[in-house]
Amino acid sequence: MNKIFASAFAALLLGAGPALAQPTDILNASYDIARELFEAENAAYAAGGATVTVNQSHAGTSTQARAILEGLAADVVTFNQVTDIEKLVEGGFVSAEWQSEFPNQASPFYSLPAFLVRAGNPKAIAGWADLAREDVKVIFPNPKTSGNARYTYLAARAWADEEFGGDQAKVEEYLTKVFNNVPVFETGGRGATTAFAERGLGDVLVTFEAEVLSAVELLGADKYQAVVPAVSLLAEFPVAIVDKVVDARGSRDLARDYLDFLYSPAGQRVAAERNHRVSDPTLAAEFAGRFPDVRLVNVDDAFGGWAKVTAEHFADGGLLDKVFLNQ
Repeated sequence: MNKIFASAFAALLLGAGPALAQPTDILNASYDIARELFEAENAAYAAGGATVTVNQSHAGTSTQARAILEGLAADVVTFNQVTDIEKLVEGGFVSAEWQSEFPNQASPFYSLPAFLVRAGNPKAIAGWADLAREDVKVIFPNPKTSGNARYTYLAARAWADEEFGGDQAKVEEYLTKVFNNVPVFETGGRGATTAFAERGLGDVLVTFEAEVLSAVELLGADKYQAVVPAVSLLAEFPVAIVDKVVDARGSRDLARDYLDFLYSPAGQRVAAERNHRVSDPTLAAEFAGRFPDVRLVNVDDAFGGWAKVTAEHFADGGLLDKVFLNQ
């Protein structure tokens, strides 16, 4: 009996019975304009010896968050806004401690809202004030569906708060003029780029600096040029493991290894080559020449943090809605 019991106990310890197969793929749900970035990141990850297949899903981050809550089985998210990961926290999909699980509050690289204008800058657009001019048409996506656009809204608001000494009536008047200058609100950042570059809409596209610099490289400096305003808003790109999905699939180790890669020298180099500002000090110094100097404000200092921004600006009936209603 003792031998039988010992054998049975050993079998339990060794996991006797059918074991859950280790997944061979993961899904990264990411933001709209990150397609080329993660194509390159995934290729470099594979070149480094990873055997897991990384599948991609791209859309506005609010759309992606809703999709995950409704059943999209994403193992990891690489978003462009904290608030959309917080929606996953509220839904029980992501740990409340997610920002402490990776360096730099779980943001491996960063950017800022900047401007893409047509070659020669025919409207002489230099900064945020110009977006409210009557002769300027502005392209950026809908802040209701796009984290990219929320950064644009917040950057413009932060500039206006400084410019008008905190006079909220003047700030709201300025923002209303900017929003009135938008002929069409696309749902995501890539749609806005397409509207500007392929459909010829607008005089200036406002999007992440990484997208602006990449557009000049890809589409030609003879057609477009970058304008980086003197002051802008720090745009972080937070990442997280989707705990509810990885626990169900048994893919936690794969998910963590992939997100760790984004912080590695190889992953940081890919991001820098695609015009993202990176946290690795050696690579940041190597690529410093491609990034203009800019004074960056952040959400904590300018607005009291993302929780306050969500409640005051992006909730139904908030300050963003007031700007839309004034159009």
